[in-house]
This record gives sequence, C-alpha cells and structure tokens, in this order.
Amino acid sequence: MGEFTIKMPDVGEGVAEAELVEWMVKIGDHVREDMMVAAVMTDKATVEIPTPVSGTVLWLGGEVGDTIAVKAPLIRISTDATGDEPATSDSPSTSQPQPKPPANNDAPRPQPVSASPSASAAAAAPAPARQPPPEFDKPLAAPSVRLLARENGIDLRLLRGTGPAGRILREDVEQFLARGADPAPAVSGFAKKTAREEIKLTGLRRRIAEKMVVSTSRIPHITYVEEVDVTALEELRAKMNGERRPDQPKLTILPFLMRAMVKAVVEQPDVNATFDDDAGVLTRFGAVHIGIATQTAAGLAVPVVKHAEARGIWDCASEMNRLAEATRAGTATRDELTGSTITITSLGALGGIVSTPVINHPEVAIVGVNKIAIRPIWDGTQFVPRKMMNLSSSFDHRIVDGWNAATFVQRLRVLMETPALIFIEG
Repeated sequence: MGEFTIKMPDVGEGVAEAELVEWMVKIGDHVREDMMVAAVMTDKATVEIPTPVSGTVLWLGGEVGDTIAVKAPLIRISTDATGDEPATSDSPSTSQPQPKPPANNDAPRPQPVSASPSASAAAAAPAPARQPPPEFDKPLAAPSVRLLARENGIDLRLLRGTGPAGRILREDVEQFLARGADPAPAVSGFAKKTAREEIKLTGLRRRIAEKMVVSTSRIPHITYVEEVDVTALEELRAKMNGERRPDQPKLTILPFLMRAMVKAVVEQPDVNATFDDDAGVLTRFGAVHIGIATQTAAGLAVPVVKHAEARGIWDCASEMNRLAEATRAGTATRDELTGSTITITSLGALGGIVSTPVINHPEVAIVGVNKIAIRPIWDGTQFVPRKMMNLSSSFDHRIVDGWNAATFVQRLRVLMETPALIFIEG
C-alpha cells in the first residue's frame, strides 16, 4: 500500500492557478480509478479532475473558494495497489518525499487515516458509513447533473446517489423524473422559520461579484431609456420563422438588434470600444464582437458572438444559440467567453419596463432589452394597439456624452421600427 498525491493540473491557456469550486469526495471516502474528485474554475470554465488511482482519501489541499497554484498538491490518496507506486502524477516513486502543502493549508486538518506504517491496518479498514448530510450540505454531483436538476426544479438533497461515495449521477436524476417526485406535505397554519444559511461566494458567483465591483466603482454610468415600436419587426420575425428551413434556428428579437447595432456603431464608433482607465487609452474596434449576457445554473456569463459585422440574421442567431448552449453546459472555451467590444443584456419576458444595466468592464456601452407589451398608441386620429419595447442602455460617461448616447439609441430605434433598413447593405 502506498500514498499518491494528485497535483493541480495545468489546465492550459497560460493559467497559473485555479479556484477550487467543488470537492466531490471527503477525507475517508474510498475512490476508484478515473472517478472525479474535484472541480476547479478558471476564466469561467469549470474543469473536473479525476483520480488516476483507487484508494482512500487521506488529505484535501484546500477549501472550496481557495485559489490553488498549478502543480500544488490537491489531494492525497492511500492507494490500494502494492509495489512501487508513483508518489505524484509526475514523481517516479514513493521513495521521494511528499510535497509540502501550500501555506494556507498548513493548519492541521482532521485525518482519519495516517500515512505512517503503524496506521496501515487502519487505512485498510472499511470507511465508516456516510452520515446523512445536514440541512444545507451540498450533495455530490457533477455540474452537468446540477444543471439538469436545476432545469427540472429538483432538490438534489431529495435523491440518493448511486455513484461512488454517494455521488448523484445523471441516471439518478432521470430515474427520479421518471418516477415523479412526491409532492411536499402542505404546512397548515403559521409557523416560525428559524433556518439560517451562510453561503460563501465561490466560482462564477464570486467572479461576478468582483466584476460588478470593478464596473460600478470605476465606470461613471449614464443610462438612457427609449421606447421602440417593434410591431413591424415582430411581424417580420413571425414570417421569417414560419418560412425557416429545418436547419435554421428560431429567431428571437436579439439577432435583429445585433444587426442594428452593427449599423449604429458605424456612426458612433466610440460605443464599440474598450477603455483602459489605468493607461487612459480608448481602443475603438472595426470588428463588432457582441457579448450576450447569458444566465447559467452557476450565474451570469457573457459568451461573445465574434464578428457580428460579417454575419447575417440567421448566422447571428445560430452562433448565439450555439454559444448559449455551450455556456450553460460549462463547455464554452476561454476564447468564446472573452473579447467582447459591446454587450447585450436581456431578461426576455422578465425584462420589466426599465432597467439600469451595468457595463461589462472594460467596455463603454451595454444595450438592455426590456419586455414587449401591447400599448395603446395615438396615431393622430385614434389609439391603436402597438407592440412596444423599451431599450435601457448604459454608457461610460467619461467616453460617451449624453448626446452621443441618445444619438446611438435613436439610430437603433429607427432601424428596429423600420426593419427593412437592417437588411440594406452599406
């Protein structure tokens, strides 16, 4: 029996460290070869880390939310195999000393299994039975399984995992859906609720919090709201969807807005730009890389439709859908999540009447889409029902003056109210 140390792998793209966002095992758990033991995040992409050996978990190299350097010890396992075992994934033998844990992990940790020879028998003993998780314990499951459960409104704490160490598998969720969940018993009368939950911000949620602080503290926002009559655009969209080919996606209003933005930034190039406030340099872009704020199970992410100026309506829609699916599944690449020059944010039917969107730093503009509603509009002789939608757009007031912001949004309004103009080249 030996001891094996899994180090934080090099996840590529020049990343020197990654944030630990999930432990899928705990000290004392028995693991098998190729079982996922941890998940780490870098630049909004989550990577699951497997164990190359079977054995019992001796030591965990950090808490969820910690930042772990590449090549730093991540987890130690007492291996089941005998003979010469490598001490680490890149070490030749167990005769080499084990690396010292990072400084922030020097504090003693409870270790039910000792690595000393006198404790070998204890290490071989069966691990104690898993205790039922406390009320707010996070069940063991992969991000994709959590997403499936979230999309179907399932509380994973209601499921019994059939995977190693009680890990909930995709099959467990699918079987739960097939059986149908028993409705929760109704609570009669009034009752005091004393539960309290403290949640440490980790992973994407922490990155969102940090980004919002930077955006709101460093960018003086100006928000401009204008209503747009999208009656003609909605009629055109319905007609195009009715005649689309099987290989074409269903059009939403966003591809039309994307093409309108491509035309509008030609007249107001300062809004399609980024601003380095440390260097005092504004960078204008000929390319229009449109970020699409996308809600995922872990939080808000912004995949980027690159070169929208070179894409038609259908191509914009296809690329937007592809990126949204990849982002929600956690498979979007770093390149697909970076490089935007201007961003769209939309809550669809939940878009409200007015919003105050936060600029995606270091960009200087963001266009917010509010919900479409039928309103009575006076046409000069009578009130007629029209489909109206507000655009709530924010700008970096250091770069974009109020007049320029209004001119940009008014150009968007004209293009969307007369959608034929969107298709005119030049």
